[in-house]
Amino acid sequence: MFHVFNRAVGRQRLFAKEADYLSFENVLREALERQPTRLLSYCVMPKHWHMVIWPRQDGELSQFLRWLTVTHTQRSHAQRRTAGTGPLYSGRFKSFPIQADVHLQTVCRYVERSALRANLVESAEEWRWSSLWQRENNNKVGWLDTWPVRRRSKWLAYVNGAEPEAEVAALQECVKRGAPYGDAAWTVATAEILGLESSLRPRGRPRKPLEE
Repeated sequence: MFHVFNRAVGRQRLFAKEADYLSFENVLREALERQPTRLLSYCVMPKHWHMVIWPRQDGELSQFLRWLTVTHTQRSHAQRRTAGTGPLYSGRFKSFPIQADVHLQTVCRYVERSALRANLVESAEEWRWSSLWQRENNNKVGWLDTWPVRRRSKWLAYVNGAEPEAEVAALQECVKRGAPYGDAAWTVATAEILGLESSLRPRGRPRKPLEE
């Protein structure tokens, strides 16, 4: 499983009005039909979006996101009559792998709480452009897949509850560095398998030993 993230070039707005969000969700649904994968949670924000995706095979994640971002860019420029003005996204998506246990629940809470964290709503489920809103308001959300772990009871209260600052900081660091998110042993093993060892190394140059 992977958390994936992308933002607008220059941190500009991707979505300014309801029609922009609706258009993106239409592209998202179409992407799931054309390049099938398992979407577990998502949140579309004014300048970026988050998703948790569970691919079935190698290369699936990149194919899905390539089609999604390219198609969204083309249609957005067509709607705004801005074709030829440059890229919509800041670059390739960022991602990090997630351990399929309580860590997955933590990441999904982080994603579905995005609008509340940004003070855009008073309760997370009020944000129309998210998997949480979809589940709370639509009993037949065919484009959201079943999680590989049981969603904890009282999920809505959990999402809206206090979110530890250290937990948020750790997840934001994973977003920046692409580091696996899980327990210590799983994180090291996954980094080795996926070639992500550098994401676990401390940043900056190693300190020179003091002269005696």
